[in-house]
Amino acid sequence: MNDPKPNAYTRVTIWQKQPFVAGDWQLPAVSSSASAHHISRDLFVLSYGALVAQLCKDYEHDEEVNKHLDTMGYNIGVRLIEDFLANTGIKRCRSYNETVDIIAKVAFKMYLGITPTMIGGNDGGNGFSLILDKNPLDDIVEELPSGRSTLSYCNLLSGVIRGALEMIHLPADVTFIQDRLRGDDVTEIGITFLKKADEKKSKRNK
Repeated sequence: MNDPKPNAYTRVTIWQKQPFVAGDWQLPAVSSSASAHHISRDLFVLSYGALVAQLCKDYEHDEEVNKHLDTMGYNIGVRLIEDFLANTGIKRCRSYNETVDIIAKVAFKMYLGITPTMIGGNDGGNGFSLILDKNPLDDIVEELPSGRSTLSYCNLLSGVIRGALEMIHLPADVTFIQDRLRGDDVTEIGITFLKKADEKKSKRNK
């Protein structure tokens, strides 16, 4: 009798047998070879599944797993921003709207091969959302495992964005507002800058 075909989450748990070192985690580096970057991204996605599976084994509560993923992402973000600026040549953004637009259209495209839709910023405020029609990090996961209904599977991304923004002196709260893996219609990342737009402008003019 043949073994049953593994579902998506089973494929993730199989990978947990592979070793990983938390301190060495980073998003796929930009490569002159598109195919090499694609392969690097695919390996990252598979390894990320192993990481989340291992954290779920190590920590009983989803809140703890979410916190560890955010912290790991933050540590990636504070290093990744240097690579991003060096490879894009982007200078200081003139507004929060422009900053989030670059995150969506340049950063996500560069490292994950997707372009989220940006919502917000029309009123000059400091709150934005990124809508992900596709999320490579959860491509191999059909649903969250039983008993993990509050797990924010891709919380690493929140930390990456938060860490990168902090390094360019734009502190922000970054959280997953909606998640398809938790039954929502879309995956939505919320970005709220901690300084009001008018406060940011007044400090720049001093």
